[in-house]
Amino acid sequence: MYQFSYADIQTDSIADAKDRERQVLDRSIELLIEARTAGVDSFKSIEAIHFSHKVWTTLLEDLASPDNELPKELRANLISIGLWVLREAENIRQGTSNNFDGLIEISQIIRDGLQ
Repeated sequence: MYQFSYADIQTDSIADAKDRERQVLDRSIELLIEARTAGVDSFKSIEAIHFSHKVWTTLLEDLASPDNELPKELRANLISIGLWVLREAENIRQGTSNNFDGLIEISQIIRDGLQ
């Protein structure tokens, strides 16, 4: 559902790319909210953490790319946030945290910043 061909992405405008990123973050937020309700030991938690990990890994790869045109300082800040998200998601996966609220809030902030 959230997979796109390379040719499609090449022809996208910046607005289309931002819209797609918002959609993916919206889905991640939805899954995290469901996981928070279901609890850390639920299938919903596994699904949400897995999806969030894929989203943030992809974002981090893009941010680390020399072709990324965002200002260096903004990229560095977003990379730091992304690394925190991945660590916190891993802590939830391992059962040492249940901080879905933090992951939800950060994802909402980043999503809202894409507008």
